[in-house]
Formats: sequence, C-alpha cells, structure tokens
Amino acid sequence: MKNIKNNIGLVIILTLFMGCSDVVDFDPHDEYEVTEYDYLQTESDYRTMAVSCYTPTQWLNAAIVLGDVASDNSVSGGENASDVVRLQQIDDYNILTNNSLFEDLWQSAYEGVNRTNYLLDNKDVNLSGDVIDFEGKEALYGEVHFLRAFYYFNLVKIFGDVVLFTDHKLGLTDFGTLQRSPKADVYAQIEIDLLQAIDVLPTAQSQQGRITKYAAQALLGKVYLYEEKFDEAIPVLQSVVDGPFSLVPNMDDIFLPEGENGSESVFEVQYSNGQPYYNWGGQTRGQGNYAVQQCGVRGLNGTAAMPYNSGWSTNLPTQDLAAAYEEGDQRKEATTFDVEAYANNNPSLNVTYQVAPFKNTGLYNKKYLPRKGQTSGQVELNYDNNQRTIRYSEVLLMAAEANLRGTSGSQGLAQTYLDMVRDRAFGDQEHRVTATVQSVWDERRLELGMEGDRFFDLVRTGQANSVLSSLGYNSATNGLFPIPQREIDISRLSQNEGY
Repeated sequence: MKNIKNNIGLVIILTLFMGCSDVVDFDPHDEYEVTEYDYLQTESDYRTMAVSCYTPTQWLNAAIVLGDVASDNSVSGGENASDVVRLQQIDDYNILTNNSLFEDLWQSAYEGVNRTNYLLDNKDVNLSGDVIDFEGKEALYGEVHFLRAFYYFNLVKIFGDVVLFTDHKLGLTDFGTLQRSPKADVYAQIEIDLLQAIDVLPTAQSQQGRITKYAAQALLGKVYLYEEKFDEAIPVLQSVVDGPFSLVPNMDDIFLPEGENGSESVFEVQYSNGQPYYNWGGQTRGQGNYAVQQCGVRGLNGTAAMPYNSGWSTNLPTQDLAAAYEEGDQRKEATTFDVEAYANNNPSLNVTYQVAPFKNTGLYNKKYLPRKGQTSGQVELNYDNNQRTIRYSEVLLMAAEANLRGTSGSQGLAQTYLDMVRDRAFGDQEHRVTATVQSVWDERRLELGMEGDRFFDLVRTGQANSVLSSLGYNSATNGLFPIPQREIDISRLSQNEGY
C-alpha cells in the first residue's frame, strides 16, 4: 500500500582515479558491480532514484523536536542532566557547536540536496550521454524539485546562511572550497524549485505519500510567510484552501494510524516498520520515526488493553502550553497527555509508570505518544507514525495570516479561515475570536503544538526575545543555531553569531 515507505535509498558509488599510464586500462567493473555510468539507463532507474530522494525526509524528525524544545512548548526531560545532552543544551539555551543534533540535521538535509542534485543534473542527458524519456518524467521531476526545496528550507530556517549548490552533487574536490550563501539567495532558489514543481505536479497521486501540486503550493506559501512576502502568499495558499481537503472533526483521529494521509493531510513524511531495524549506530537512519520513542512515559505498564508503549520521557509538553488552551478546546487533550489523570480515569487498565525523573511537567506529547503495534525490530527505532508535516488547518492559518498582513488581503477571508480552525477545536461557533495578526499567531501555537513550528514561528514573527528571554534565550543568536563545528573545521565555514 505504501510502497514509497519501503524502498531503500540507492547508494551511488563515486570512483576517483589518479595515477599514470599503468592504470589507464583499469575497468571499475572489475571491483564494483555498478558505477554512475551504469545507472539512470531506464525509466525504472529514474523512478527508483526519485524515491531515494525522499529517504532523507525521514531523517529530519529531530527538527520537529527542536522546534518545540527550543521554545516554551516543551522541555528536554529525560533521566537527568546528562541524559540526551544534545536536547538539554537546546532546552537550556547553552548550545555547544559540536552538538550532535545539528550535525545530524546538517548531514541529513545535505544528503537530500546531493541526491536531488544528482538526479536533476542527469535529467536531460545521463552520464553516458543518452536521453531517457518516458511518460510522467516531468511530473516525477516536480517531486524532486519539491524535495530539494524542502531540504534547503530546513537548512535555512535552522542555520540561516548555508552552502548553496544546485548543479552537481558534492565530490572530494569540493571540500575546502565551499562558502555560505546569504539566506536571501537560498530562499530565492527554494522559490524557483517550488514554482517549477507546481508547474508540472498533478493535484493527486496514485501512491500515498508522493508530492502533489497542493503540497508544493502549501510549502511555497509557508516560505513566502518566512520571507514576509504576504501578497505573493495569498493566491498560492488560496489554491490549497480551495482544494480537496477538509478538517477532521475529531483532532485526536488525525494522529492515529487510520488517520494517516487523511482528508486533512497536505504533506506527510512517510515512515515504515516493515523492514525491522536494529542499528543503534545509525538510529536516525532507519525507516521508522525515531522521534516517537522520545515522547513516551517511562516504565509505562498496564493490562493488554492499554494502547500505549513506554518511552524515554524527553520532549515533554510544558504546563504553560497546557494552560494556553481554553476550557472545551479538544486540542488540549489531543496534544498533552496527563498520565496521572489517564491512570485515575482507567482503573481497569492497572496503569503503572515512572514519573519523569528530570524536568518533569506531568505531561507527554499525545500526538506522537508511542502506541502498541506500531513498531518492530529494535522497537525504539521503528515506529511507523507518519510525520504530519503540513496539515490543512495550518494552511488555513497561513492563509489567514497572509490576508491580514498583505496589502491585497481580505479581513473577511482571514476571519473565515480562523473561524474554521476554532470551530473544529471547540465543536461549536461560540468560541470565535476576532481575526488579528496576534490572534492567528496565538492560534498557531494551539493548533500546531508539539508539531515543531513554535520556535521558528516566534523567530520569524519577531516574538522570540519577548516570549523566551525569561527562559534564557540568547537574542544574540538571531534565532539561528550553530553551524556544526565539524563543518567549520573541514570546510572552513564561518560560525553564526552568539556561538
């Protein structure tokens, strides 16, 4: 059903030859079964490589955790101050430049860039000089353009100015020659890729999880908001608002297995547990959603009827987030899981658990709480929960914001879109509020809590210092995270301010 989940990324072998005439007649096939020159010879090769371009999206789930732990939405939790140090540093705003989370995100995103660049560089003519045409090739390349834009968007919002290259995949000769490009240039390339994707992508795909025109329009609209190009965002987001999507009445249902790729899904990163994974050395490189394990309650046990698995009690929602929800807002229960209340309300399940030892808030991330039957192999590594990356409700809120902040916007449309989100949240029309820029920003926190947007929203809207300064946020960082020290040492890149 979800074949895109189960394809393994293709490894491209780059062979470099140095020496004299003694090796002129060397044939790489003597040592390697496949080289670059043997690949991209058939339609199947192109389609397989396109699927491999999706794979690094699975490795970026730490960016979701980052977006909440770095904000007022959640804390790092864990067993003690030395447990999951990379999250503790982020939570405490005491981030070292060798923090492994940022090295992992950097490498994952650039692996995605490399794969998409390779395929784009060989679109018209492959390395053998052959032209391989087939029906649907342009649409397939629309997916690749979207994915490159997605990887660069993750890079630019986390690191700011980053290395920008689009015409090849990196080789050994590139090291030491790389420079960071201004983020305006990176955003310009993201726009180019997404506009190219929109031009050729279909509005629907036969295979769940593949990029559609609507997904590209939604991501472009979000990019425009980050660039404060509100007038450009309005028509792009309107196209998605008018699309085939609808809000799911019960928000809890969105995050169940049966809610994957549902009527509210604009773009989801697909995960799988169909190929059991055991490699702790590459824990973020499996096909499972590694971020799910962090959300679970430590030592959670109960009868067979209890639906939840235990976890590590990191990325814990704050009481501040819980208090932001009004009485009657179903999003509070769908976002924050109170294990003590759950145990008291379900005595027949004989629920036992360990209180989170460090930075305990009493709450857990309900949206991605580990559930039985959703993992395999090394269970912590293999949860198959899709990451709901762009939901229809977010599109409505982005469209509302664009209409309020753009010179060509409509207050009436902004009000309608905000009403739709709040009406679903409360199940009535009695909790509507006037659509202002601030009320839409506040609504984003409530609607998208624990989905990884909060910190980046605070930065892009200029609220980070006022909201987070009491928690230790350093405004000198300008809302950016450190360039990995390894990249500075190897490629001599400059470091961001504040680190």
